[in-house]
Amino acid sequence: MVHVLSSRTLLRPTDPERSRAFYGEQLGLAVYREFGTGPERGTVYFLGGGFLEVSGRSDHPPAPGLRLWLQVADAERAHEELRGRGVPIARPPVREPWGLVEMWIADPDGVRIAVVEVPADHPLRFRP
Repeated sequence: MVHVLSSRTLLRPTDPERSRAFYGEQLGLAVYREFGTGPERGTVYFLGGGFLEVSGRSDHPPAPGLRLWLQVADAERAHEELRGRGVPIARPPVREPWGLVEMWIADPDGVRIAVVEVPADHPLRFRP
């Protein structure tokens, strides 16, 4: 077994500055570290128990199957905050049949992002 010490999702956007503005300013993700210089420099954001690195540039948007899952304490509050920052909301918070409250947004390249609240009564909150 490989002993994993850390991990992160690597995102190669078509417009790095636009993506940094989205993740850093509109979503308000905290910066873990930055590296390099110029428009294609790297920025690594905290994602709860993981990281999102926005670096480099791609001629094409990320794979259409790529999704990010961001857990928040209160999906309605996140909805109001993101809407106030001008983030287009693809779907406002809805309690799904599986019990999670999910809201959907997308980054500038169309990467779909689930903003998820795990309600207090959801099985994910219980440990055996």
